[in-house]
Amino acid sequence: MLVALELSNSLWLIGTRMPGARKSHMHRVSAGDTAALLRLLRGLQSNARAQGTTAPIAVCFEAGRDGFWLHRLLTTQEIPTYVVEPTSILVNRRAKRAKTDRLDAEGLLRVLAAYLAGDSQICSMVHVPTPEEEDGKRVHREREYLVQERTRIENRISALLITQGIRSRPSLRSWERDMARLETGDGRKLPQHLASELNRLRRRLVLVRDLICELDIERDEHLAATSGDAITTKIAALSEIYGIGDNFAAVLAREVFYRHFGNRKQLASYVGLSPMPHQSGNVDKDRRIGRAGNARARKTVVQAAWLWLQYQPKSELASWFRQRVGELKGRARRIAIVAMARKLLIALWRYTENGEIPAGAVFRAA
Repeated sequence: MLVALELSNSLWLIGTRMPGARKSHMHRVSAGDTAALLRLLRGLQSNARAQGTTAPIAVCFEAGRDGFWLHRLLTTQEIPTYVVEPTSILVNRRAKRAKTDRLDAEGLLRVLAAYLAGDSQICSMVHVPTPEEEDGKRVHREREYLVQERTRIENRISALLITQGIRSRPSLRSWERDMARLETGDGRKLPQHLASELNRLRRRLVLVRDLICELDIERDEHLAATSGDAITTKIAALSEIYGIGDNFAAVLAREVFYRHFGNRKQLASYVGLSPMPHQSGNVDKDRRIGRAGNARARKTVVQAAWLWLQYQPKSELASWFRQRVGELKGRARRIAIVAMARKLLIALWRYTENGEIPAGAVFRAA
């Protein structure tokens, strides 16, 4: 018995198909009405038993804004549930194709049937993290949003001052004194409303900076409280490498290294650092990276690759980069750093899994 859930903000469309049936049926329940959903699923099982069939039931829905709570609810009810990655589903390539919830539910039913029949290439199923693994990501993700907000406020302050011909930004430590001394490019005092807006931006900036410090303290306290945990051990191991900070170590461990990967190709594919092959006739080349994986982890490992060149200049990876790039600048250098980021990610993965130290890496002093 196949069940596909098309989730929306106000309505859930439930597509069902009984064993051997060629036609599916659609049911509608209010969004979030799990009691009605469970009644429907139990009713399907009861009808199947009344007809003398013992076919198991399987449920699927697309990953989205609802997260994984529905998967956990159905799993606790001993109902096998699959979360489908939406972008992995093949669709009609016509420029104008029909799009309705019913058609989407029908498509999910076909995908689920093919996947359960053994066609693992029909789509990609999302690895559902445990509640503890999901909650462990909250700190560094919130910190990322706060850092973006801090940068936005700082840029806004600088932009407002530049409109008045002022190139230097007042210091937060001596804000009132510096604001009193500011003059516009044509020798005037700052306008009253502009000064008030800058003062409000300054208060917001101080608050965001304090929240970032609070998150750093919370992260360190949590690591100290869970010192024997497997993920905490990996974070501590990554932090020992010179050039890998506490935040980068937490992002890599909780976004990537908490999962099991069979080989380096699976790892690079998950982060989106695998090149896309293009082969047709006599043409056989690799295009740019797929970018289909974890964008947050991909950005972090590319930043770590730039820092690796600065803090690990005698390592084997840094030597490979210098031999590859030489004195080239611009686009060639940016392409090479992505290739080095892939190598660095694999080296750090092997280090956290097997203790294999990256060649030439320097560790922090005791």
